[in-house]
Amino acid sequence: MHEENTEGIHHLAARVGGALKDHGLVLATAESCTGGWVAQAITSVAGSSRWFERGFVTYSNRAKQEMLGVLAATLEAHGAVSEEVVREMALGALAHSAAQVSVAITGIAGPEGGTPDKPVGMVWLAWARTNGAVDCRVRHYTGDRRHIRQQAVMDGLHGVLDIVAERHESGSRASG
Repeated sequence: MHEENTEGIHHLAARVGGALKDHGLVLATAESCTGGWVAQAITSVAGSSRWFERGFVTYSNRAKQEMLGVLAATLEAHGAVSEEVVREMALGALAHSAAQVSVAITGIAGPEGGTPDKPVGMVWLAWARTNGAVDCRVRHYTGDRRHIRQQAVMDGLHGVLDIVAERHESGSRASG
């Protein structure tokens, strides 16, 4: 099962790369609980330097602030696992790179660290575009730490495909 999931992630990353390349877009990642797994999946695809600019692994709150510009006040008011923080992470990845699209992930992969309000398996994902649009979603995954992280990586990559398709469709409508 582990090998199948790894192959699934690699196949999905290859699809993401193809879509980004076809539309002349470049991606940046901002990851906390996935620890760079999205960036690793993307760079495992040959030719990824044409559509991947950089990845930020911001596991600590300090790293989120220093590398992505997440505000201390946002972290204090909402906590690292929140819509507000993942939004700032996604926008920060764009602001600190030459990418046009970003994906950000922050969550509680467990087995410890959960609370009644933010249980193990709660993960926030966000996708941002240089036009200022940000799409944030919360997911509640089940399974062990690896499985929770793996599901977040898959959803993060699927979201990038969705953003590329949306951008392409809105561009087609605008020009037609």
